[in-house]
Amino acid sequence: MHGLRTFYKYNGGSAKGWETVKCNECHHDDTKVIESRDVSDGEAIRRRRRCLECGNRFTTYERLERPQIVVVKNNGGVRELFSRQKLLSGLLRASEKTTLGNVELQRLISDIERELYACGEPEVSSAKIGDMVMQRLAKLDEVAYVRFASVYRRFTDIAGFEQQLSEIRGRKDLLADRP
Repeated sequence: MHGLRTFYKYNGGSAKGWETVKCNECHHDDTKVIESRDVSDGEAIRRRRRCLECGNRFTTYERLERPQIVVVKNNGGVRELFSRQKLLSGLLRASEKTTLGNVELQRLISDIERELYACGEPEVSSAKIGDMVMQRLAKLDEVAYVRFASVYRRFTDIAGFEQQLSEIRGRKDLLADRP
């Protein structure tokens, strides 16, 4: 194998237990790590790789695998696995054309994940996750907060928006009055 260390990932279901990371273009399993760095506040490692067969460069991420959290939906107790990607998708829509970038959103999601795992419960309500997002978004960006709230709280009329805006103004006034 060209005398290079090859990155392996654990696959508990296979007979061997360990498999190599394959090039996403030619599927060759001999790759070289070009660069590694911590991302998401040390929660993951980003590795840039180069395939020794075709020269293709690609990125892989290593993240600690934790027990899966089940999200209990508000509508009749439907359950689904917690998805970082689903949460990120909603946050990206809410923060479109704002100053919030992907790094801040990833940090927000990592913070929420840490809190969810710290509570030790295998199931969590979607309402709890929504409240956690709203609490953090309110501090980061008011526009993204109101956009997220409009979907999360399912506003049906302008009165819901007005109430949410009043809460933001009240918080701002409270913070302005502090010495």
